[in-house]
Order: sequence, then C-alpha cells, then structure tokens
Amino acid sequence: MDKTVLVDVADGIATVTLNRPDAGNALDMAMGRDLLEAALRCESDRNVRAVVITGAGRNFGFGGDVRGMAEQGEAVGGFLNELTTYIHAAISAFTRMRAPVIAAVNGTAAGGSVGLVCMADMAIAGRGSKFSLAYTGIGMAPDCGTSFLLPRIVGRRRALELFLTNRVLAADEALDWGLVNQVVEDAEVVSQARALAARFAAGPTESYGAVKRLMNSTDPGFEAQMAAEGRAIAAQAVHPNGVEGVRAFIEKRKPSY
Repeated sequence: MDKTVLVDVADGIATVTLNRPDAGNALDMAMGRDLLEAALRCESDRNVRAVVITGAGRNFGFGGDVRGMAEQGEAVGGFLNELTTYIHAAISAFTRMRAPVIAAVNGTAAGGSVGLVCMADMAIAGRGSKFSLAYTGIGMAPDCGTSFLLPRIVGRRRALELFLTNRVLAADEALDWGLVNQVVEDAEVVSQARALAARFAAGPTESYGAVKRLMNSTDPGFEAQMAAEGRAIAAQAVHPNGVEGVRAFIEKRKPSY
C-alpha cells in the first residue's frame, strides 16, 4: 500500500506531503501513523533544516476521515483515542523540532487539517484556499491542537466564532486574521514555501530552534491540552450528538440534534 504521507529530503528541506488525494487527504489511521513516522524522521535527521508540509492533489486536507469513523460503529471512541494519539504526537514533534516548519496550504483545510496549519511556524496559502473548523457541524469536538493553538493565533473571540459557526474563512481573511503569513497565486504555493524553506535551510538552524523553544516555554501545557482533546472527541463520537452528526454527514442531510 502507498504511504499516506510522503517525505522527500533535498538540499536541507524536507517536503512532507499528505498523500490521500482521492479522499481529500482526510486523516485516517494509516495517515496518523505515517504522519508520526514523518515527523520523527524530520526531527531526528540532522540534514533536515526546514520542513514544508502540503497536500497532494487539489486540497491540503479535509480533516478527519468521517466515513472511516462511521465504519467503526460503537468502537469509534477507542478508534479516535488511538488516531489522535498518533496525530497529536506528530504535531508535538513538528512543533518542538529545531527546523522551521512551513505549511503550504492548497485548496481546502478543514477540521484537524487546520490544526496542521496552526502547528506550523509559518503558513503560505493559495489565493483560492479556504479554512473551516467543521467540528460542531457534525457534533464533534476539536482536536489536532486547534483548541490550544487557534485562539493564540487569531484571538479567543475569532476562534470561538470559527468553532461555533463553522463558517468558511477565505485566504485573504485568513491573512488578515493572522492564520497565514502570506497569500500567493494557487500555482505558486509550494514553490513559494520551498523558497522560504531554502532561506531557512541556509540559516542558523540552532538559533531558529532556540527561538522555537523559548516561545514554546511561554505557553506550557500544549501536550496536556491535546490529550484532553483526544478524550473529548472520543467521548463526543459516542454521544448521540456525534452519532447523529456523522450519520447526517454520510447521508448528506442536515443533522437533527
């Protein structure tokens, strides 16, 4: 089976590509494991001095694989506990590694994939990119570090607006809110991200790592928050709201809570 996350290292830059394009790069169990493997590889490889993370195909990522969740039936709570354990460990590694991490956001980033944008040190989005949290739309709770990172990036009220209303944030508004650093033409997203990564790869990597460590030390508790997120989304998945939300998503109808 093809890897659901690809890693290519060249010239000091690791390009990490979410590789389920036919499923909108939705996060399933295989991708959770592969993402952790990719993060640990980037963290341990001293030749990696910058990281670019992007999505294969038209979209960055649709978040959690809702159809895969629905297939778990009553076992979905344990399934999500395991899945978020892998993904959250990967996010922790990307966040804590010395190499700067750049998100190259193509197309849509939804749900947990927004967490992958938030975990990055910098983010570049295509002009047609869109962002949506989507959790409460299917009766779920946030994961992938979004409840910790998003309020710190855009502010508490804006984060609550995105979590509670699930409205779509266009690229220009994401730039205005600080969710991304730059908006470029859609065809230039990866090349612009790699150009920035090349600048970092030629720079003082240990100095960049020190900056990241110091900034992380001002906000302790990230891993504990992700552990709480894992428990919350697992519990919500077996609650009637979560069951109905997922069922309605699969049946392409409005949920009845």
